[in-house]
Amino acid sequence: MFAQQCSGNLGDNIFSEGDFGSGPEVVLPGDPGIAPGFTYQRNPPPNDGFYTITSNTGRWGNSFGSWDAFSDNSSDPNGYFMVVNANFEPGKFYEQRVDDLCENTLYQFTADIRNVLRRGTNQLMPNVSFSIDGAIRFTTGLIPEEETWNTYGFIFTTEPGQTSVLLALSNNAPGGLGNDLALDNISFRACGPTARIAGAATLSVCEDGGPATLTSEIIGDQYDDPALQWQQSFDGGLSWENAPGATGNTFDHTGRSSGFYFYRYLLANGSVNLTNAKCRVVSNVKTVFVVPNRYDITDTICNGLTYEVGRNSYAESGVSQDTLLSSLGCDSIITLRLTVLDDGGITGDFMVTDPSCSDRRDGVISLNGVSGGTGPYTYVLDSIRRGLPFFYTDLGEGDYAYSLTDRFGCREEGIIILSSPFPFDVDLGEDRVIELGERIRLSDGATDEVVSYVFTPAGIIDCTEDCDGQFFTPPESATVQLVATSSAGCEARDSVRYTVLKSRRVYSPTAFSPNNDGINDRFALFAATPNVRSVSFLRVYNRWGGVVFSGENLAPNETRSGWDGTVNGQPATTGLYLYSAEVVFLDGEVRAYSGGVTLLR
Repeated sequence: MFAQQCSGNLGDNIFSEGDFGSGPEVVLPGDPGIAPGFTYQRNPPPNDGFYTITSNTGRWGNSFGSWDAFSDNSSDPNGYFMVVNANFEPGKFYEQRVDDLCENTLYQFTADIRNVLRRGTNQLMPNVSFSIDGAIRFTTGLIPEEETWNTYGFIFTTEPGQTSVLLALSNNAPGGLGNDLALDNISFRACGPTARIAGAATLSVCEDGGPATLTSEIIGDQYDDPALQWQQSFDGGLSWENAPGATGNTFDHTGRSSGFYFYRYLLANGSVNLTNAKCRVVSNVKTVFVVPNRYDITDTICNGLTYEVGRNSYAESGVSQDTLLSSLGCDSIITLRLTVLDDGGITGDFMVTDPSCSDRRDGVISLNGVSGGTGPYTYVLDSIRRGLPFFYTDLGEGDYAYSLTDRFGCREEGIIILSSPFPFDVDLGEDRVIELGERIRLSDGATDEVVSYVFTPAGIIDCTEDCDGQFFTPPESATVQLVATSSAGCEARDSVRYTVLKSRRVYSPTAFSPNNDGINDRFALFAATPNVRSVSFLRVYNRWGGVVFSGENLAPNETRSGWDGTVNGQPATTGLYLYSAEVVFLDGEVRAYSGGVTLLR
């Protein structure tokens, strides 16, 4: 995300306020006054032209529907970041001045920026420019809706005589629908050559050994007059102190007491710049571990467990002594004072709430207390390790293995079973092969009263309640899925496959006798219903092709709408007549039929 990134080491962040601090309130109550042209809003979400300093947008009482819920870009749960709702016109939203810099010195200016919109919102995207003294030096380009923080920045060199700069961030896109961003971890650091301490990050030496020499490695030609100052930390790296007179390329650790020692060095271009924290870079941290030659261990274990020292195992109370040789060749004498306790019989006080439905995850397992054993206790449920009290929610049906261990390793193990009190299931039966137009009687196989049915795909079973025992006729092969809801609000699902054979059940008589005896008095098409939906038309022709009968939109099997054997009200002559018809089937297919029919008298 950089226009150009520092290839060497960086100094301490000159911009200590660039992470916006932290606090117990979700929204910073006071106006920090850091956004020119914007107004601070204490009740989020900020409107267009406003900004907010917050620790988590997900903890706001209200938010815009298109905005994501997230926290600041650090491990601090109370860390703050800045949320900017863009002005309707592009412009500056952050500005700070940095003084007491060094001339002709390389610096890196970065910031963590995030599009606050949810992925797929497809609104205006932020586009941020970084400027120095009013001149744009780097532009992020469009920042997409990725629901993640990204680091943007660039490096630049101060001019001769330049010891102060005005840093600013501007949004190039207009506000309105989108173009809203979050800002965190603004950083301004000196950039120098690669500065490291040779070797691995940790150097282990024996307590009774000689000095350990640390050697600086400087890679790069950024400094023509490199100056060093070795430092040591006495609080694990939280703060650092200069080692008196330690300005050479090497430094000797001479401390013989066992423990951990932390070293680094400062590097600058010349001794004058070395005294200015804004003009120097910092090497990596080197840890020197002085391995003790004596260890005193006092511990207690539960009966049945063993305590391992080197290759030896101990399972009884008493004092033991072992001599070990480390991989460094250091001799260590270990004195173990071990107490073995009888198992106190640990018992957990569990509260269990079964899920209300088979398909729901609203079950609860909580461990409210423990009797027996010695605290503190460790509780593991379903491979999740927690302390007490333990409250585990959102559980579905199933078996949950647990273990409860006290401080000495005494343990209780078991299984907690969650099951819904009234399992609700539906069963649509086996898959079926049917003919087109065949009626199917629905049987839901429900284990409880069903108050709502939802069938998919739509249109095959048009029923939403009291569906058990109802008939339906599938027009096409399909897999029908059911989501049923019981009177208790539980849901159950099942599906069944219907394969529809496309049989075409149409019959045309070969003769008819219109003599009014009630038998075959009219000519019509006969069909299985609902296999056939309708007869679009039926036409009868004499031997010369003249139409003697024409009917449209006729119902199959309906003889009253067929040909009665007359032409213009007069009886037609006996003989062979031709016919043509068009039939519409249940699945929407249309087929043509034709043939001959003999009129008899």
